[in-house]
Amino acid sequence: MSASLLKSSGVVGSMTLLSRVLGFVRDVLFASAFGAGAAMDAFLIALKIPNFGRRMFAEGAFSQAFVPVFTETKTTGTHEQARDLAAVVMGTLAGVLAMITLVGCLAAPLLIWVFAPGFGADPAKHALGAELLRWTFPYLMFISLTALVSGVLNSYGRFAVPAFTPVILNLCLIASAFIDAGSVHVLAYAVFVAGILQFAFQLPSLRGLGLLPRPRWAWGDARVRRIIGLMIPVLIGSSVAQVSLLLDSALASFLGDGAVSWLYYADRLMEFPLGIFSIAVGTVILPALSVHHATRSVDDFSHTLDWGLRTILVIGVPAALGLVLFSGPLVTTLFGYGAFDARDVRMTTYALWAYGAGFMGFSLVKVLVPGFYARQETRVPVRYGIIALCCGMAISLSVFGAARLFELPAAHAGLAAATSASAWINALLLLRRLRRDGAYRPAPGWAGFALRLGFANLLMSALLLGFGGTLETWLALSAHERGLRATLVVGAAALLYFGCLWIAGLRPAHFRRIR
Repeated sequence: MSASLLKSSGVVGSMTLLSRVLGFVRDVLFASAFGAGAAMDAFLIALKIPNFGRRMFAEGAFSQAFVPVFTETKTTGTHEQARDLAAVVMGTLAGVLAMITLVGCLAAPLLIWVFAPGFGADPAKHALGAELLRWTFPYLMFISLTALVSGVLNSYGRFAVPAFTPVILNLCLIASAFIDAGSVHVLAYAVFVAGILQFAFQLPSLRGLGLLPRPRWAWGDARVRRIIGLMIPVLIGSSVAQVSLLLDSALASFLGDGAVSWLYYADRLMEFPLGIFSIAVGTVILPALSVHHATRSVDDFSHTLDWGLRTILVIGVPAALGLVLFSGPLVTTLFGYGAFDARDVRMTTYALWAYGAGFMGFSLVKVLVPGFYARQETRVPVRYGIIALCCGMAISLSVFGAARLFELPAAHAGLAAATSASAWINALLLLRRLRRDGAYRPAPGWAGFALRLGFANLLMSALLLGFGGTLETWLALSAHERGLRATLVVGAAALLYFGCLWIAGLRPAHFRRIR
């Protein structure tokens, strides 16, 4: 079981790595061409609104509710029943999303006011954001349908195509930057086109499984109602981090031009390892946990969670340390060119410190939440999500109030820290409840595992601190020198880390056999 999960995680991680690398190419082009000014702020808000829906709804509530129900149907029912379920869910989902998209496009100015109220002080900036949103909002509909197909494919162990699909968005945005690097409008057009292409790209794989449905509206269908019933509380529970990020953007819109962009670029750096490793592990364990729950395999359920936690710690802890200890060089090397000046580099670095501190909180949530949703238990994570969200919002509002009162120079970093705090609160509450319910019982060997992990991370951190250098040093280097030095330091840190784990006795077999 663990070997299969490790292989699946590798497939998802490698495909996601390709997408993230292209995403960095995209963001480097964005930073160089548009910097962190008003136009880029407007586009990022127009992109963030449908992405908020995508992460909260398509990849959050819908996937977490649909996959367990579909997996149960596939496991205990017939192939025809599985295809019929996909048909009624796709038809109903498409109908609802079409109405939401129409309302969203018509209400674009209102949505910009809600998500970036600070833009109201600049009518031109507000109008630009609304114009761009009318092109980006339909992306939510197409990417939600894509998430449905991805859920079906993942349930059959077909992880490669869904994991590769995000590459299409990055390719479209990169191409648009070359078409017209002087206008953010072409970026919005590219998002619209990418949504259609991503959905179409997965349909041949669905047909290959004999599951290409004929969508039909079935709002009253008991199976659809069941999924909706699971979605509503999950929608709240899975949206904690996204609501926190959007609150940060809304408050940052009052902090002047650039604050929204600084948070965006820092978040993109944090999302790189989160998407490659944390989301990959969470993606592959959800179907496995759903099967174990359907077959009442309590021990296998716990062992799968244990495998996920150990895997995410091995990769996540050094990633978090790297984001904090090597943040300045990373930001400088990737974004510090063209219109993205030294001040933008410094302010983005501050935000990355804050996001890096919460990286493991975000990662743990990705692994722990499937432990509830696979059991179709939604009330508990919702309650914890609300608690974490309220705590994060209280911190954000306190930071914002202090920034306005005392004119703090880097208040946006405090907003990022509030988001990180809410992620940690959520993760710790989820872990405690899984232990209390008996759904997760730590397997033997955690003490030795923790000692090995601590030893390797301590030495890696010393290397990063010793060879990282100051931000001024990195800003003085040429692009070639930055790239070469960053590659050498990161490569040496990775070799040292995994070498230390090997010396300490940690082997791949520990992740193929966890009992």
